[in-house]
Amino acid sequence: MIAEPTLLSRSVQKENSTVDVSSSTTVNHTSGVRNENRQKNVRGKRKAREGSENAKRKLSKTSNGSLGRAENEQLKNRDIEAVTLFEVVTMGKSAMQAVVDDWIEAYIMDREPALLDLISFFIQCSGCKGVVTAEMFQSKEETDVMSKMVEDLDESSGLQYKKFLAFPWILTVTWPMDIDSGEYPLVMSGLYWKKFRSHFCEFVSVLVAQCQYSVIFDNYLLNTLISLLTELSASCVRAFRHTCTLAAVKLLSALVNVALSLNVSVDNSQRLYEVELAKTSSKRVSPRLERIQRKITELQDRKLETEDMMDAIFKGVFLKRYRDVIPEIRAICMEELTVWMKLYSPVFLNDTYLKYVGWMLHDKQPDVRLRCVLGLQGLYQDVHLCSKMDLFTSRFKDRIISMTLDKDHEVAVQAMRLLMVISQSCDDVLSLDDYKHMFKFVYCSHRPLAATAGEFLYKKLLSNPTVPQSMEGSSEEEKRRALTLARIRAFNSFYTENQLHQHVLYVVDSLWDSGGALLKDWASLTSLLTVQPSSHEQVLSSDEEALVTEIILASVRQAAEGPPLPWRSTGKKTCILKMVNTKEKRLQTDDCAKLTEHFLKVLPELLSKYLEDAEKVTSFLKIPQYFQLEICGDEYTDSVQALLSGLDAAVDRHTEPGLLEAAARSYHSLCSDDSRWQHLTVPAMGQLLQRWTHTLETFLGEELSDEAFVADEERKKEILTTVKKLAAFNNAQDLSKWGIYELVSKLLVIEVQHGGLPAEMTTETLRCVCCCVLWNLNTFGERSTSRESALHQRNQLRAFCEKCHRCLSHTEQVVREQAFMCLSDILVAHNYQLQMWDSLAGAPLLYTPEPKLQKALLSFILENVFTSPDPDSHSNRGSDSECGVGRLEDLHRRRNLLAAYCKLIVHSVLEMSMATEIFKQYMKYYNDFGDIIKETLNRTRQMDKIESARTLVLCLQQLYLRLKQEQDSGNTCSSEVQTYSSIKELARRFSLTFGWDQIKFRESLAMIHRDGIEFVFQGFVQESEKHSPPNISYLTILSEFSSKLLKPDKKTVYSYLQRYAGEQTINIREECWMPLIYYRASLQGTAEGEDAVSFVSSDTNKQPSLTSRSKSPSIRQATSEGEPRLPSPCVETKGSKQLKSVEGVKTIEQCRALKKQPDDSGPCDVQPRTSLEEVDVDTVEIDV
Repeated sequence: MIAEPTLLSRSVQKENSTVDVSSSTTVNHTSGVRNENRQKNVRGKRKAREGSENAKRKLSKTSNGSLGRAENEQLKNRDIEAVTLFEVVTMGKSAMQAVVDDWIEAYIMDREPALLDLISFFIQCSGCKGVVTAEMFQSKEETDVMSKMVEDLDESSGLQYKKFLAFPWILTVTWPMDIDSGEYPLVMSGLYWKKFRSHFCEFVSVLVAQCQYSVIFDNYLLNTLISLLTELSASCVRAFRHTCTLAAVKLLSALVNVALSLNVSVDNSQRLYEVELAKTSSKRVSPRLERIQRKITELQDRKLETEDMMDAIFKGVFLKRYRDVIPEIRAICMEELTVWMKLYSPVFLNDTYLKYVGWMLHDKQPDVRLRCVLGLQGLYQDVHLCSKMDLFTSRFKDRIISMTLDKDHEVAVQAMRLLMVISQSCDDVLSLDDYKHMFKFVYCSHRPLAATAGEFLYKKLLSNPTVPQSMEGSSEEEKRRALTLARIRAFNSFYTENQLHQHVLYVVDSLWDSGGALLKDWASLTSLLTVQPSSHEQVLSSDEEALVTEIILASVRQAAEGPPLPWRSTGKKTCILKMVNTKEKRLQTDDCAKLTEHFLKVLPELLSKYLEDAEKVTSFLKIPQYFQLEICGDEYTDSVQALLSGLDAAVDRHTEPGLLEAAARSYHSLCSDDSRWQHLTVPAMGQLLQRWTHTLETFLGEELSDEAFVADEERKKEILTTVKKLAAFNNAQDLSKWGIYELVSKLLVIEVQHGGLPAEMTTETLRCVCCCVLWNLNTFGERSTSRESALHQRNQLRAFCEKCHRCLSHTEQVVREQAFMCLSDILVAHNYQLQMWDSLAGAPLLYTPEPKLQKALLSFILENVFTSPDPDSHSNRGSDSECGVGRLEDLHRRRNLLAAYCKLIVHSVLEMSMATEIFKQYMKYYNDFGDIIKETLNRTRQMDKIESARTLVLCLQQLYLRLKQEQDSGNTCSSEVQTYSSIKELARRFSLTFGWDQIKFRESLAMIHRDGIEFVFQGFVQESEKHSPPNISYLTILSEFSSKLLKPDKKTVYSYLQRYAGEQTINIREECWMPLIYYRASLQGTAEGEDAVSFVSSDTNKQPSLTSRSKSPSIRQATSEGEPRLPSPCVETKGSKQLKSVEGVKTIEQCRALKKQPDDSGPCDVQPRTSLEEVDVDTVEIDV
């Protein structure tokens, strides 16, 4: 934070009869704390008021200081007293006018001290902690001037200085080296500096505005100020460059306002001159004409002078800074350039200046591109300016269109809005292909961009569609219906021509903000479906009727739930849940009330008319789910009864799964506790279910003979239809009181024992019985239960799992998959029930899947998920697109099966070791299932880090043993056996999943190394064995985890390795022992940038020096050189200190000794018991 500056000294001297002003101003920064005590501070302020800051007031008639008015206002408000211009600006805009007026008066009386105060102000606003000195420029030779223009660093004093010409002075600014640290007022945080930028810009604007009638044209003030800002804006110091560039462009903006004011004055004077000239010679006054002509000439001269100053700033500052490396500076330049074009178009709105905006549309920073697009919006919105931008539009139109695909969402949204403005202001600029490209954005996932594209689509196609001319004598309702019909046809034209998507819900959500009047006009939309069209209207086609139906459903959902769609982002990173304010909530409630009142009357008629069309009926059956049933009175009783009759007829006529699901959910909504018509809806649904259960019971009693199913095709179809309906309704709500489980499970028993049921009937039976069991599990803990009921539930669960187990071996693939999904859902729900069990209800009765069932589940996954797709399996389905769709559906099916199995592991239904076979497929099926397997690995690690690590070890060891068995047998490895390199790559991928937090997983990683060492040296005897262990090549795989160990843990693991391998193996350099050398090197590789290969080379190098390690030779070359020796000690990363010798390491490791000897069969704890605070900072480095 910049503290209040203190004015130290200023003197006015005369040398050689020429006034030489030398000022020295120091700005002290103390993080908001004054450097001096209160007494010195008060004395300093008194000196300041008597010094050169207020020397301009010595001859003033008033007794106030240079900032008298401002100080009086601050004293009235009991605020801090302002001493300098910088302090006044940081305090706010309340005293800005008075301060500027006081400064102008001081400048008129004595301009040198006042101008030096202004120069010091700009230096202080740059955050300079240094000193400003000035000397009068007297030399007339150009070489002398240029030799003084330097910006350099004085290394002896640690100061930087900049000397430059601000005519008639040569200014020298000296500051400490840390000014370029990034802390200066324009970028500093905190409430104190939050509004500094606006106050700073306001000061520059007010200064020019107040000076425009006096000192601005004295050829002294602005010339000096422009020279100052031009030089400082070219500084290598970011603070100077940023602050002075902002001041310069704001100064140019203020001069634009002055030029505009001069234009108005010239026009007024010209008209006055013409009026005076039009008078007759007897009434004309010649002196007055001459005076007006002189005023016009003076104003025109001032205008030219102003434009010259504007041109000097543009060429001296803008042309150098619009390409600055700092994006904030480039954004400032682009923002102000578009302001100049809009305000002073005769000078700035031409291709010479527009090209800069077009070039910066390609800037790498989104903020710069955004400023350009926003500025162009202001230009294109003015119709009078568009004609001057034809060349720019034709040149950069393609770039603007491509910016709708910008990676920054805000830039893409504003680019779309710019194109919308261009289409409204400029005719025939955008082609039909351009419109098609932009209209497709109504389907994008970012809602602001989709809403902007929807607004564009609505204004271009739907706001004013072509209406038939023969509507002159029609009523208002008919005219509104005709307008709605024209809009629907225009919408249908866009929807059918667009082959990208077929999602009406996306389009409705995009149009909701701009076309809400059309989408909420449910009366007109439904009238298109119910009212018979007149003679002059064209009848809706079947596709148009389907589109209207989808629009109605989507608009109802949008009105009831509100935007945005759950799978569309709003661009607000901090908002996770959708927040609705009071106004939106009230509007949403009103919309729900309107749609409820309307569709209660219209929906029965729509269901009756389109009863045979399952697709349209499905859409209509979803509408009651959004009703607000508590707001309607008894006058809607007949409508509710008609709606229930329509629902009954639709369910009785159709058996499509989507239609049955929609009907079940609508019945559930109508039968809810807050419904006013519960006394009507509950009996109606009860009658429906009673009819189905009675029908199924009758059919089963007739067709089940000697425990065999002997129904004919017609009766099978009727039974299947009834089971489908019961399954759909049982999925939506609990139907246990109707005895669905006992009734439907008879079919499942027949299939398991004797078979003979159609595959579809078996599948629906499994779904229905599964729903019954799930409902029992869901409601079991909510009611008081006895031990008998608990035993009954467990027996029911066991019996169903056994039936599903039998169905896993069914001949039909669809039955096997349904049985697997039912098992997954049931077992996960049972596990959740155990977690949520109330201890007051007694101990729960556990059900654990049998080992046979667990193996069957795993076998099912391996046979049906991890199988390469047959390229010819979809060849008979038609075109390539249909083949691709079929493969995607097959992949989606397999992903669902794998996710279901992984849920069993994550929810602890299956042992974690059952995930071993899944983890083995991580690399082979990475593109298809990599995300699911990785998420499973992360979840299991959250459950138990040690057990998860054991699972990884088991996975790698099984793959290694299988590969070794194939190689030892001499057979060619099959495609199912992974190669050694793929196993090593799998280990590397596993190590990457541990992340960068070495302390968090240090125990898991130590266990991986411990188990790996024990696996390799199992049965190895150090003295008698001369051959390497049979599994020694596994150490190369294990070395992939070495980089994740902490340095103390590497020492511990190395010590543990030596206890198994023995000291005599250190000197062995035979080929069969190379994996051990490689693994030992990976444990010793603590120096940054060194890998295992470099350490292998160092182990076998003749030179004992640490600095003579070879980085590049291969392992084979290294082993053939020189005498064997002990591994060289490695070097630490940060301290560049050598580690202790091997003997020293052994001494240190005695405090972390292993619990057991190598020949013990039990596991050893190699993890050093060191807390996070005890770990040295230098040792918590990760070797890569």
